[in-house]
Formats: sequence, structure tokens, C-alpha cells
Amino acid sequence: MDSGPKIAQVAALVGDPARANMLTALMDGRTLTASELAYLAGVAPQTASGHLAKLTDAGLLALERRGRRRYFRLTSPAVGRMLEGLMVVAQDGPARHRTLWRGGDTLRHARTCYDHMAGRIAVAVADRLAQNSFVILDEDGGQLSSSGRSFFDRSGIDLTSTSKRRIFCRPCLDWSERRPHLAGAVGAAILRHALEHAWVERVRDSRALLVTPEGVSGFASVFGVQATS
Repeated sequence: MDSGPKIAQVAALVGDPARANMLTALMDGRTLTASELAYLAGVAPQTASGHLAKLTDAGLLALERRGRRRYFRLTSPAVGRMLEGLMVVAQDGPARHRTLWRGGDTLRHARTCYDHMAGRIAVAVADRLAQNSFVILDEDGGQLSSSGRSFFDRSGIDLTSTSKRRIFCRPCLDWSERRPHLAGAVGAAILRHALEHAWVERVRDSRALLVTPEGVSGFASVFGVQATS
């Protein structure tokens, strides 16, 4: 059985603070240049190049060249889930090693988790959908009920423009709230709808999302969720 060495290799890569910072910076699903990642990791460009090469070779990052610039992104939602899971495990460690949430209230209120939304609002949305039996969740996954599909159709949240190869719906344990938000195609569709309708705005150089006045109204009318901080 050769999974042990592979796990050890990935763990060693993620365990380096500079590489961990690079991976975390890409958890909002966007692409960043090598220079931007070097700055966010707090290392010199040459050092960053070595780190990025290792992460790319291991299949954690995908590289795209545009002229002289090199752009990097996480290779898949699975990498984002792994990182979020590591954050949860680290937070649940022994009390003497446990870190307090230091991400700031804006980040805790609403943020991206790869291609879906996390934080208080996302957890509240998942809770409301589950309470109304629109989404049925368990530890292994989730699915929409027939009433849930009707709800998404009425709300104008498009579930058809996602890859059929990806997981449709699943719970993702929220790092700061300790309860699940929605991931998979359903979670991505909710975030896409929120961005397209200006319910939330991205914060530059951060995973945080700012809820707009339109978002306060939208989350309340569609999901019955109080979106003010």
C-alpha cells in the first residue's frame, strides 16, 4: 500500500509556512501571479518560484502562462476541501496548541471557500435550506429534494451551468462556525448568484466578502437569512 508516502509528501508540502500561505491565498478560487504569491507568502521571488514548482509538481497547483506572467490556481475543489479540513483539524487540536480565530469579523461573516461561500451567512443559508427540507444533508453528502429544486428554480439560482463531473451537493464543515455550509455545485451556484446580483463584493487580497444593501435584502427575501453583521 503506497498511500502513506503520498500523504507524507503532501503533508510536508503544506506544512511549510510559506507554501501554506500561498495555498490559503488561492482558496477563493481565483488565479494569482507568482509575484503576488511571493508577496503574500513573505518570501523573495526566487524562493517563491521554488515553492511554486514543488506545489505544481505535486498536483496541488495548476500553472497557466500568459506572456511573461505565470498564473497559479488550486487544481480542484478537492485541494480546497483538504485545506479547509486541515484548518478545522488544527482548530480542534489539544487546547495548548489550539489557535483562536484571528481572521477578523468581516472574514468570519462571509468569505469564499474555493468556489462557494463560507462564514456565518453561508451556514445560516445551509441551516434554512435544511430546515425547509430543500436540501437533505448527512456526513457523506447531500441532495436536493423535489421541493428544493422548485425553490432554486423560483429563486433564479442556476444549477445547470456547472460541470456534471463535480459533486452536486455536499456539506463542508465551516472553519470558524464549526457547522456545515454548502459546497459542490449547489454551493457554487449560490455564490455565483450572489456575485452576479451584487449581493456580495470581493475584498481585494482577501477571501472576505462584503455584503451589500442589495445582499441584505436578497438573502432575507430568498433565504430568510439576516445578512447584517
